[in-house]
Amino acid sequence: MSAPSPASPAPSASPATPTPSAPAGAAAPAASSSGTRMTGRQKLVLALLLGAQFMIAVDFSILNVALPVVGEGLGFSLSRLQWIATAFALAAAGFTLLFGRIADLVGRKRLFLAGMVVLGLSSALGGLATSPEVLLVARVLQGLATAAVTPAGLALLTTAFKEGPLRERALGLNGALMSAGFTAGAILGGLLTDLLSWRWAFFINVPVAALVVALAPAVITDSRPAVRPRLDVPGAVTVTGGLLLLVYGLTQAGESGWTRPATLAALLVGLALLIAFRAVEKKAAAPLVPVHVLKRRSVIWGNTAGLIAFVTETSLVFLLTLYLQEVLGYSPLATGLAFGVLGIGTVIGGTLGGRAVGRFGNRTTIVTGGAVQAVATLSLVALGTSGGWIALLLAATFVGGIGNMLMIVGFMVTATSGLPDEEQGLATGLATMTQQVGITMGIPVMSAVATARMSALGDTGPEGVLSGVSVAILVNSALVLAGALLTGAFLGPRRMSSEARR
Repeated sequence: MSAPSPASPAPSASPATPTPSAPAGAAAPAASSSGTRMTGRQKLVLALLLGAQFMIAVDFSILNVALPVVGEGLGFSLSRLQWIATAFALAAAGFTLLFGRIADLVGRKRLFLAGMVVLGLSSALGGLATSPEVLLVARVLQGLATAAVTPAGLALLTTAFKEGPLRERALGLNGALMSAGFTAGAILGGLLTDLLSWRWAFFINVPVAALVVALAPAVITDSRPAVRPRLDVPGAVTVTGGLLLLVYGLTQAGESGWTRPATLAALLVGLALLIAFRAVEKKAAAPLVPVHVLKRRSVIWGNTAGLIAFVTETSLVFLLTLYLQEVLGYSPLATGLAFGVLGIGTVIGGTLGGRAVGRFGNRTTIVTGGAVQAVATLSLVALGTSGGWIALLLAATFVGGIGNMLMIVGFMVTATSGLPDEEQGLATGLATMTQQVGITMGIPVMSAVATARMSALGDTGPEGVLSGVSVAILVNSALVLAGALLTGAFLGPRRMSSEARR
């Protein structure tokens, strides 16, 4: 709502080649006590990387409640206001997979640090902006920095911990803080805008980025394949162009409907480029995404689960924002505070997620999380027009947040498991791309459902908004349940050989 010399690695923090017998759907094998405790260096690495990822997540949503104020302050026309969010989303989603591969080429630590520097500088530029053009340039640079930092940081995280309980715990905390950051961004944006200025929504990034850049060289151990792969230029062009057009089409659909020729053209050409990307990769000598990776069930269905988890939860926040403001009459700040309960639920879910994967396996965690989220979301169909319904909303979003985070942790572990260290940048790039596209896709899809219902009723007042939101919530619940069950069915049995899972 994104070079210093490598430090000498501690033995327990060195990358490890995943054990072939650890299937994506299976519970992690038991580890010795020494393998279930983090070293001091690992704790520092975890704190630093999670801090950076939390800041990236905050950036997705920190300006959402401040957009009208920003527009008024810089002279944005109403029709251009949405570009403050769209400019960021285009860069963040469109370039993520490319930067994931570049991380494998130039070194993940180097790309991570470069991205953090750009993020800090672009945030300062945004805070000092005096015109719409300067602000949009800053948002594009923030999106590019996010596209670099997120997959590089996640790859550094996965290679700092061997497959097993420690990696699952780290990914659980990463998912929890990213989801909590998305929620915290809405609250923080409202507070900073009301108490200081919208400019502080940018400035707050600068000291955090500076601290990470200062500490990371001494703390983080670089990870890079022993043999440096070449960059697949045709693959990079087709996938980046396809993602840019797809995200642009989705954001335009959310703003002006799905039937505009420009929107349809962007979506169709974007899909055509992504199909062409698959064909290009089959013939490339050094493909951006090796075809054998795209064929892995763990990659396909892990990312499918992640896409649905992000589509449904981010769109639910949008739908409930409509409900709180248009039906119950909440202010933007009060709306952001109401989502604090969701943030608490996601933190708890992330903490439990790593343990659940270790004990019950990826598949069971994804299915259980999806079922919990679906039931909690379905209960929101009962919301009414009186203020007393806020109790149901808070309870349902808390429980649903736990379920959603179980699903996200299961997705992260599944999508990055069973791949060698030299493909971790690629795997995390795919996972991050899934996250970015899901965040972008959810709002226009569910907005179209709600709007269609309101148009059919001919009512845009509180009753009409409530009806539209209720129908979209029903679709949302069905989607997450179907996604979880399909992932559970096609990901494979809990225990199977590595070769059978490919």
